[in-house]
Amino acid sequence: MTKESFIYTTYIVSTLGKVFEAITKPDLARRYWGHENVSDWKPGSSWQHIRTNDERTVELVGTVVEVSPPTRLVITWANASQASDPASYSRVTFELEEYEAMVRLTVTHDELEAGSGMANGIKKGWPIVLSSLKSFLETGQAIDVFAKPRASELAA
Repeated sequence: MTKESFIYTTYIVSTLGKVFEAITKPDLARRYWGHENVSDWKPGSSWQHIRTNDERTVELVGTVVEVSPPTRLVITWANASQASDPASYSRVTFELEEYEAMVRLTVTHDELEAGSGMANGIKKGWPIVLSSLKSFLETGQAIDVFAKPRASELAA
């Protein structure tokens, strides 16, 4: 099985602490992601990615591999429906670095099965989620991470 990685870097006018909290605090993540990341954020602990709908659907699960607030977080990542299959897990690393008056946030999502639904989905998902995080922290207003392309753009 071939593995692939996806790396995305963005620059956010904020502080390391605020960016790290936005990723790890459920009440903040829900405001720009539409999901809560729920864990005690200790190595070996589980985490869940819970949709903020009435059903509170657990969509993703994993384990906290490494945590060094406010500069690094490493988690495993799998669809909740595949939680019992060790081969379905990939890994996400959040690296935060001070960059003058900004934070450089690099998200590396690796150990992905090449061409899988997860690999294809995260290539579309991470850019909009991280754009929403940036907008939220810089302006207080998130973007719609569930937006879809307009029909006229699909025909082009």
